[in-house]
Amino acid sequence: MPSAQSCPIRQVLQTLDNDILQGKERALRLSFIALLAGGHVLLEDLPGLGKTTLALALASVLGLSFGRIQCTSDLLPSDITGLSIYERDSGRFRFVKGPIFNNILLADEINRAMPKTQSAMLEAMEERRVTVEGTTHVLPDPFLVIATQNPVEQIGTFPLPESQLDRFLLVTGVGYPPEELEKDIIRNGGIHDRIRTLTPLLGEGQLITARKAVQTVHLGNKLVDYIYALVAASREHPYLITGLSTRGALNLASAARAAAYLEGRDYVIPEDIQSLAVPVGAHRLILRPEHESLPKTEVLQSIVHSVPVPRV
Repeated sequence: MPSAQSCPIRQVLQTLDNDILQGKERALRLSFIALLAGGHVLLEDLPGLGKTTLALALASVLGLSFGRIQCTSDLLPSDITGLSIYERDSGRFRFVKGPIFNNILLADEINRAMPKTQSAMLEAMEERRVTVEGTTHVLPDPFLVIATQNPVEQIGTFPLPESQLDRFLLVTGVGYPPEELEKDIIRNGGIHDRIRTLTPLLGEGQLITARKAVQTVHLGNKLVDYIYALVAASREHPYLITGLSTRGALNLASAARAAAYLEGRDYVIPEDIQSLAVPVGAHRLILRPEHESLPKTEVLQSIVHSVPVPRV
């Protein structure tokens, strides 16, 4: 296990945060955690705060193939997965791959797509494969979906179904940049052109090695009990119809292992779990109708505060 200083993933993260995407440290760190844990990220925030820029920068510095879908109400499932085209010369159908056949897929404004189109991504996000016209096509590895979502109050949005929300390892926002940094952006313009010319800082082989190392990070029995206690408390909470599922518990464990790896540790500590419980779990909760005005993040944070932390 590399030290925190020598971990190549951490070095890439620090480079992005310090030199390219300043002010987005939390969103960047969570995106790297999802990548290492084999999950997907939903960035939920207002338009124009750099969600798309973050996805582009991540693909550029990792040297991975990148695809983008601009979700609209008339987007079709085949626009994502691809379709078969009849070739008159050969008399055969040829499958033309869609943008989902890339290492990193940016689904921009995913909640502007119709529910039927959104569901086209379920198999890809869970099984890492796509079935088109009865034929199964395996997606590249690594495979990461970074979806952006506008607030549901905005016109022309369709709420993501719970089954699709559950496919995202974590949900986070980007937020406004610090005052001086935003003034600098206004003064000098955006960084899209610079991002397109970034030199990859990490090879695909290094990334795959790092992901294998994450799987070996030790999660002690006391911390397994701690995760289960959080899950059980969410299922018994009076404000909730549905608490965290078993998939949610697995995702929390995987994310905690990735967080420990980024810190140069080969073992998980309670702080790893506490810091990730809300971004990994809040979007999976279903509130009772009389409590729907409450933020899910606050409900889950109260659960984290109520469950005793084990001594390890």
